[in-house]
Amino acid sequence: MRQIDHFIVGDSPAPTRKHAIWNPSTGEVQAEVALGDAALLARAVETAKRVQPEWAATNPQRRARVMFKFKELVEANMQSLAEMLSSEHGKTVPDAKGDVQRGLEVIEYACGIPQIMKGEYTHGAGPGIDVYSMRQPLGIGAGITPFNFPAMIPMWMFGMACAAGNAFILKPSERDPSVPVRLAELFLEAGAPEGLLQVVHGDKEMVDAIIDHPDIAAISFVGSSDIAQYIYARGSANNKRVQAFGGAKNHGIVLPDADLDQVVTDLTGAAFGSAGERCMALPVVVPVGEETAERLKEKLLKSIAGLRIGVSNDPDADYGPVVTPEHKARIEQWITTAEEEGAEIVVDGRGFTLQGHEKGFFVGPTLIDRVTPQMRSYQEEIFGPVLQIVRANDFEAALKLPSEHQYGNGVAIFTRNGHAAREFAARVNVGMVGINVPIPVPVAYHSFGGWKRSGFGDIDQYGTEGLRFWTKNKKITQRWPDGGGDGSNAFVIPTMG
Repeated sequence: MRQIDHFIVGDSPAPTRKHAIWNPSTGEVQAEVALGDAALLARAVETAKRVQPEWAATNPQRRARVMFKFKELVEANMQSLAEMLSSEHGKTVPDAKGDVQRGLEVIEYACGIPQIMKGEYTHGAGPGIDVYSMRQPLGIGAGITPFNFPAMIPMWMFGMACAAGNAFILKPSERDPSVPVRLAELFLEAGAPEGLLQVVHGDKEMVDAIIDHPDIAAISFVGSSDIAQYIYARGSANNKRVQAFGGAKNHGIVLPDADLDQVVTDLTGAAFGSAGERCMALPVVVPVGEETAERLKEKLLKSIAGLRIGVSNDPDADYGPVVTPEHKARIEQWITTAEEEGAEIVVDGRGFTLQGHEKGFFVGPTLIDRVTPQMRSYQEEIFGPVLQIVRANDFEAALKLPSEHQYGNGVAIFTRNGHAAREFAARVNVGMVGINVPIPVPVAYHSFGGWKRSGFGDIDQYGTEGLRFWTKNKKITQRWPDGGGDGSNAFVIPTMG
């Protein structure tokens, strides 16, 4: 049995608890990961405190060189990272490469840290007075990341945090922890000081230890909304800076003038790719008008019939298994719930098995029609290969659905009408909008973040928002007297009159 340990400085204590790691394609346990506690976290924090000041004092171009080298090493190890990721998560190898690549895009942005760390300067803000600002690191940051993107989301977090001069402690998901550990090894190989990036494994006990540790200045989290709200509330109460991103129920609005062939291609990939285990998946489609709905449904049925489900290393598979048996059962229960609520199960993925891999955690593609906003299966995130159809009579009704939903991560509109797209983008109450783009994740030099119960905190991830989150802004007002020392040009606070 393969054993996965923490990545900290010094030997880890013998674990008292472990967590099983499945091979989702075979349904077998392939490894165990040690679960840590508050004492282990305290050791990691002490190391980070010793390392961080010297790293922060390192000039930004030298820090950038480490990021450049790390990018080079990740690219050189792309295939092995993708295969490792697929074996624990279940997503296909090409999908896993995409996971790594999207994280690397943030590392590429962080390579420009000498430019993006620059402050502002005003000469002559007053008589002989100059005002300038500088961005300084917070100290020690922490990241708590989900199972569905074990490469991308950690790199979103530690790339920006470390480039800005912080030390970082990563607590990845215990379901697929090998890739985060390997990334930390490569970061060390790239020239980062030992202890700058450490990885600790754990469950709620470790999460609470991170939230409560007084020397951790900031926490970034991605996961479910209930946990996001918990971490935000408790972390903020402990005077930490917290960004916590939660669940989603992204909608795709299809207007009658849309190119339905293109829409179906986009929907099939966005709803069923990565087995739907993405917070930016598109699990709800909203056709406007009955004619649009019927035409779309007919085309979707043909597209879904052509999907190939396979093991994670099948080069021809469109998607693989879901991550654990518990998650498979949860998805199938949501399909049952939708059926009991009166929705029409058009394509049923429950009970799907793959020949030769009958114990694998596979869920077939599922299409559910006649879903209404009152149904719990619509209100909650399913996080599986399930696409729901919610029919709308007109543009205003379609706009209302994502705007009033409890989640506000992403939304897309498909149309050839520029005015309708512009109106929709301006009015919809959602954080990230795609216009004929099914998964509108912003590029690395913009920022990622949802609204409502999809995001808690005031600052988004990566890009300029990421720099703001992982630094504090110091403002300096300076004056160099040029008088003869008699006080004749002493500074006087301005008054009215």
